[in-house]
Amino acid sequence: MSRPELQAPPEIYYGDSEAKKYTQNTRNQQIQADMTYRALELLNMPPEQPGYLLDVGCGSGLSGEILDEEGYIWAGVDIAPSMLEVALEREVEGDLFLQDIGQGFGFRPGSFDGVISISVIQWLLNAETSHPTSSPPHRLSRFFTTLHSAMRNPSRAVLQFYPSSDDQIQLITSIAQKAGFGGGVIVDYPNSKKAKKVFLCLFVGGGGGQQVPQGLQGEEEDDSKVRFERRRERERAKTKNGKRKGVKDRDWILKKKELYRRRGKESVPNDSKFTGRKRKPIF
Repeated sequence: MSRPELQAPPEIYYGDSEAKKYTQNTRNQQIQADMTYRALELLNMPPEQPGYLLDVGCGSGLSGEILDEEGYIWAGVDIAPSMLEVALEREVEGDLFLQDIGQGFGFRPGSFDGVISISVIQWLLNAETSHPTSSPPHRLSRFFTTLHSAMRNPSRAVLQFYPSSDDQIQLITSIAQKAGFGGGVIVDYPNSKKAKKVFLCLFVGGGGGQQVPQGLQGEEEDDSKVRFERRRERERAKTKNGKRKGVKDRDWILKKKELYRRRGKESVPNDSKFTGRKRKPIF
């Protein structure tokens, strides 16, 4: 079967039935979780504060659930209305926007502390019409230029994608550099056809001192064992001094409520002495 991006535009391919089918597939859930955790590792955000992240191509919120679990405040954009409908039905925490990323973003400059994207930007490599504004270079240019503007200085963006050739990688990286980004491509498990993953790690600002991380090496021979090891490492990382990483304490809740108020969100509960208080067990 041909790749999804070669069959139809994303807003058509991910109709109502396909959006629900994709979200309910346990294999998709596992792959999305693994790549989101890896993207956050490459993003290397400071652990002492909850950053405000943009999830490009958030879909039905599978990656957004990981962001929320890890204590981040986030917003997501996607071009497929059916995917966003599923995200709303699942009551994800992030703010959702219907957006064609090939037309660029309209966010305020410096809005985001970081950006992730899982399996999305390869969709920009297919021209839907012969009009010049539909060409892949034009859409990529609009995407990267407005993304650069929307990011805080300094910050990072980690975009995982599926290129079909080295020429596509070259096109994407060259347009990102023209938009003002630093950074480069990271390839995990380059010698494994099954496990190979390509990440574009981009930097805004930082005085040129940021280094492109190294990709993971070797081959994933036992997929089930690798998944178990990754899950065990994540659980170990979440626990420190008996506390889970990303637990929503009073300070985190107050910061999130204040952010929502500044963005004009209605029905934000008032602060009180009970905000963030740990409840006593019933029994």
